[in-house]
Amino acid sequence: MQQCNLYEAKARLSQLVQAALDGEEVLIARAGKPAVRLVPVSEQIPATTGWGSLNIEFEALDAAFAPDIEQEVAKLFEGKH
Repeated sequence: MQQCNLYEAKARLSQLVQAALDGEEVLIARAGKPAVRLVPVSEQIPATTGWGSLNIEFEALDAAFAPDIEQEVAKLFEGKH
């Protein structure tokens, strides 16, 4: 396990990152007290926003905005359930 203060970590960041990638535990401290742990990313998190992220048929999307559905939603917001 490696532990270094923030000031030293700035100067040795690439070495610390490599140590974490090699499986070593790396702690970065403030005033001698451990503050954060440097760990490698285990897997990519899939994007949930952006073009093409909504996986739905266009017809179903259009149906959600039909006049009768709009009236139902308006009643819910007005408290007229």
